[in-house]
Amino acid sequence: MSDSAASTTVRSDRPRRIVVTSALPYANGDIHLGHLVEYLQTDFWVRFQKMRGHECTYVCADDTHGTPIMIRARKEGRSPEDLIAESWRRHTRDFADFQIAFDNYYSTNSPENRAFCEDIFSKLEAAGAIIDESVVQLWCPQCGMFLPDRLVRGTCPSCGATEQYGDGCERCSTTYKPADLKDAHCFTCGCHDLERREVPGHLFFDLAQFKEYLRSWLPEHTSADIAKKLLEWFGEDQTLLPWDVTRDAPYFGFEIPGHPGKYFYVWLDAPVGYLASLKNWCDKNGRDFADLWQNPDVERYHFIGKDIVRFHCLFWPAMLHAAGYQGPTKVFVHGFLTVDGEKMSKARGTFINARTYLDHLDPAYLRYYYACKLNRSTDDIDLNLADFAQRVNSDLVGKITNLASRGAQMLHKRLDCRMGELDDAFRAELDHARSRADAIAAAYEDRDFARALVEIRALADRANQLFDAAAPWKTIKTDPEAARRTLTGTLNLFRALAIYLKPILPVYAEKVEKLFGEAPYTWDSLADTLENRPVGAYEYLAQRIEPEKIEAMVAASRESLPGAPLGPLPVASRPLSVTQGISEPETGNGKPETPSLKPEIAFGDFDKIDLRVARVVEAGLVEGSDKLVRFKLSLGPLGERQIFSGIRASYPDPSVLVGKDIVIVANLAPRKMRFGVSEGMVLSAGADNPSLSVLTTVSGVAPGDPVA
Repeated sequence: MSDSAASTTVRSDRPRRIVVTSALPYANGDIHLGHLVEYLQTDFWVRFQKMRGHECTYVCADDTHGTPIMIRARKEGRSPEDLIAESWRRHTRDFADFQIAFDNYYSTNSPENRAFCEDIFSKLEAAGAIIDESVVQLWCPQCGMFLPDRLVRGTCPSCGATEQYGDGCERCSTTYKPADLKDAHCFTCGCHDLERREVPGHLFFDLAQFKEYLRSWLPEHTSADIAKKLLEWFGEDQTLLPWDVTRDAPYFGFEIPGHPGKYFYVWLDAPVGYLASLKNWCDKNGRDFADLWQNPDVERYHFIGKDIVRFHCLFWPAMLHAAGYQGPTKVFVHGFLTVDGEKMSKARGTFINARTYLDHLDPAYLRYYYACKLNRSTDDIDLNLADFAQRVNSDLVGKITNLASRGAQMLHKRLDCRMGELDDAFRAELDHARSRADAIAAAYEDRDFARALVEIRALADRANQLFDAAAPWKTIKTDPEAARRTLTGTLNLFRALAIYLKPILPVYAEKVEKLFGEAPYTWDSLADTLENRPVGAYEYLAQRIEPEKIEAMVAASRESLPGAPLGPLPVASRPLSVTQGISEPETGNGKPETPSLKPEIAFGDFDKIDLRVARVVEAGLVEGSDKLVRFKLSLGPLGERQIFSGIRASYPDPSVLVGKDIVIVANLAPRKMRFGVSEGMVLSAGADNPSLSVLTTVSGVAPGDPVA
C-alpha cells in the first residue's frame, strides 16, 4: 500500500489463520547474532499478525540428527540424546531472553517427526518417486566412517575454488557429489587419503519427475529474484538430478523402514520437523493438525536464509506435493549478517554469540537495530557497531523514549501524576499519527521493517518539535494546566509510537502498558485517547549504550591468536572528532593550511567506502556557524541521517537542495559536533568554496542505492 492510500482507520482486516516457521537451528552449536537475523524478523512479523487479531502459530525446533552430532557426542564421551537435550535448553533460553515468542519449540528427534518421515517416504515410494541406486562414497579410514557432504572439503570441479563443501560450491553455486571434489579430505581429522567405496541400496528422490510442477510453483511461492535464479536450472536441455535421501550406518537419525542400515538424510527429516512441531502443538492444545497444515484456507510461511533455498524451494515442495501434503504459501528468503562490513570473525571478536551479547547489552537494542536494517530483499545486512550505538542512542533513546521520560516524569513530579485533556494542536497531531497506521501496517505486512521505522521516527520527530514549541518546563511555572495539556498530548503521542513499536519491542511496550495501567496493546488500541486519568511511576525504558559495553562484548568474543595482538578497538569506542563535514582544514589562526598530499593509501582502503544515494528531506543553515549546513537525509530502507557539511558559502539558501538525490559516504563513523551528531559526509566537487557543487545522481536510482 502506498502512503497516499493510508487512511485514519485502525481496524484489523478479516481474521486470517497463519502458520509460520523459521529454519531449524542445528543442535551442534550455540545461537549467534547471525542466526538472530532470521528469528527476530520472524518474531516481528508474527507479533504484528497477532496484534492485528489474526490466528498466527509460530513453530520451530532443534535440528538434531546427522554425523556431526554423532561425532561430537563420541568425542565428549556422552550420548547424542544427552548432547541435543543440552542444546535444546541453551537454545530455548537464548531465544526467550531475546524475547522471541515461539508457540512451540520442539525437536526433530521426536516420535512425531519419525512418523511423518516414514509416512512421507512410504508415499513417495508408492508414487514411484524413489530410485534405488549404488553410489560412490568417501570413506575416512581414520574416522572409520562414510563422510557426509558437510564433513568433506575440497576443490570445486567447476570453478577451482578451494575448501568447498561436499555438496556444492559457495563461489559458483555448482552442485556435485562429494566424490567429484578434487583434493577431497576429511574436515574432522584432515585425512587426505579418503577411500572411494561403492555402496549399494541408496535411495534417491527423483526430482526430475516434478520439473513442470516446480516450474509453475516457484514464481507463485517465492520472490521474483529467487524464482529467476532457480529457474536457470530448468532449461529444456537440463535435468534436475535425483537427490540422495539416505545415509549409511553409523548415523544418528531415523532408520528407514524396510531398508536396514540406511537412515533418513538429515535434510529430509529437518524440514519435516515443521510438521512435527505443529503436530506436537496441536496435540497439546486440542487442535487438529490437518485443519491447519492440510487446509487450503490456512496460510503457511517459511522464513529462511538464502543458503538453504535449494532445499526449501525445490526438494521440499516437490516432496510434499508427491506425498499429498500442502506446501508453503510463501518462502521468505533473507540475506546474511556481516559485522562492521566483514564476515563474522572470532579473531576480531565479531563472531558474537547470543549469550555473550546478553551478558553486556539489552536485547531490545539489537531488535531495534535489526529492524532498522531489515526489508523484504535478500541483501546481506551489516551490524556496524558504531552505527548500532548511534541509532539506539539517537533514535530509540533520544527521539522516542525521551518523550515518555520527559512527559511522565514531569507529570509525576509536578502535576499529581494525573493527565488532563489534549489541546487542539496535540489532538490534531494524534490524528496525524493514527493516519499513518495503514502505511505502517503495510510495511510490517511486507516485512519491510526498515520502512515501518522510518515512519515511526518521523512521527517521533514531529512529537518532539511540538513538545519543544510548547515548552512545558516553562509554562509549568506560570500556567500548570497548560503544561498538563502539553504533557497529556505528548504522552498520547508516545503511546501511539509504543503501539507501533510493539512487534519489535514487546517488553518495552509492556512497560508502557504498565505506565498507563492498560491491557496488552492490540493494533486497535490506537483508537483510544487517554485523558483525565492517573499515570503510574515512570520505569526506565531504554538507556544509552556506552562504548565501553560494546568494547567489553567484543573483547569477550575475541579468540586470542598465539603471539598476536588483540587488534584495534571497535569503531564505536574510538574518540570522535568534531570536524566532520568541514571541507577546509583550519590552522589555529582560522586560515586554511597550505595544500599538500596526504600519505598514500592502498586501493583496498578506497574500496571500504560505502557511497549511497540520499534524498534531501531538509537543508538549513546552522545557527552559530558561518560554514555549516544541516542536512536531514532519507536513505530509503536504510533510514534517515543527519549530516553537517561545511558548504554554506556555496549554498547560502540550502533549501534549494530539498528533494534532490545526492551522494553521501554512508559508512563514515558518526562525529559529535557542537551542534549535534553528523552521521556521514555529503560529497561535493569544485575548486573551493564558494564554487562547490553537491554531487547529485542521475535518474533511475533510489534513496539507499549504492553508488559505483
